[in-house]
This record gives sequence, structure tokens and C-alpha cells, in this order.
Amino acid sequence: MKIGYSVQGSTDRAFLRGLQQRWCPNAEMVEGLFRGVTRQSLRREYAKICDEFAFKSVDVMVFLTDADDAEWRKVKENERSNFPRERLALAIHGVADRNIECWLCADPEYVAQRLGIPAEELRVADPKGRFESAMGIDRSDRKEVEITSFVKEAPLHSWLGNPSFEDFYEQARDISQLRGCKIENIRHTGTP
Repeated sequence: MKIGYSVQGSTDRAFLRGLQQRWCPNAEMVEGLFRGVTRQSLRREYAKICDEFAFKSVDVMVFLTDADDAEWRKVKENERSNFPRERLALAIHGVADRNIECWLCADPEYVAQRLGIPAEELRVADPKGRFESAMGIDRSDRKEVEITSFVKEAPLHSWLGNPSFEDFYEQARDISQLRGCKIENIRHTGTP
């Protein structure tokens, strides 16, 4: 199986790699253009990325973007309305409620245990700066290997308290049933 992905940055890429290693370790990851770098309209950018993925014969396309200060459901709706209709069935659109660090910090106790910081520091609207600092992320070292491991070992069932992550998980689980990956049923069992 080939999973094409288009994200906004290195943390997003590491996040997806952690999930791929956890859920579908034999899948090949195919990186598409970083979202937003083409300086084209969203509709043209998506068409270009989809054409690239079709040429590379990907089975599933994953797109991650941040809602920033917007409401994540509206951002997702806009993303999907600009996506080529004929390719929607192969696409997962993840929109982090503010940024990907909100998903990574959805279980402050896990982050505290892994990174050695007080969980209270992460119970804020935007934990990005605190997460990056605790992880040791800087311009020269984006800590992708560490973030991949962090996600691969995370108690994802506790992340379901974040509605935007839950939406992403449901999309991934639904499409995985059609494409041959066995994604754990964290929604109903409550355990990884």
C-alpha cells in the first residue's frame, strides 16, 4: 500500500509517520508538496498534488492542515469543497483544531511522562511553544525521529477527547477498512 501525504511542516510529517508505523508498518509513504507552498489557489494546488499522487499510484491521500484561529470544521469544509470531487473517496483531511501540537498534547499526562515537564504547563489553548521547547525542537533539529516515536507509542484513546483528532481518526479508520490496513479500534475499546 502507498500512502501519499501533504502536510504543512516537519512535525506534521513526523506525526503521520508515527501513525503509519503503528497502524500500517508495511505501507510506503509518498511525500507530496508541502501545503501552501505553491502560491496557487487551493483548488489548483489540490489538483496538482492529486495528479502527482495519481502518477505515483498512491492508494490513500492524507492531508493535514492547521485551523490556526479558525473553527476547524469550517476549515475542513473549505478544504474538501476545493478538493477534486472524483478523488474525495481516497482522501483523508485532518484539520488540527489550532495546530498539530494540540493533538500531540491531547493527553498532558503522557507528554509530561515522556518529556519530563509538568502536565499543567500543557493545559493551555495553544501548547505549541511548550511542546517544542520540551522536545528540544529548533531550526537545526526538528526532532522528527523523536516525534514519530512519541506518536507511535502514544495512548491514542485519550486523544479522542479532542474532536478534531477524533474526526481525523474516524476518517483514517473508515478508509483503512477499504485499503487493507488494520487500524486499532480505540474508539470503542478505550485501550490501544
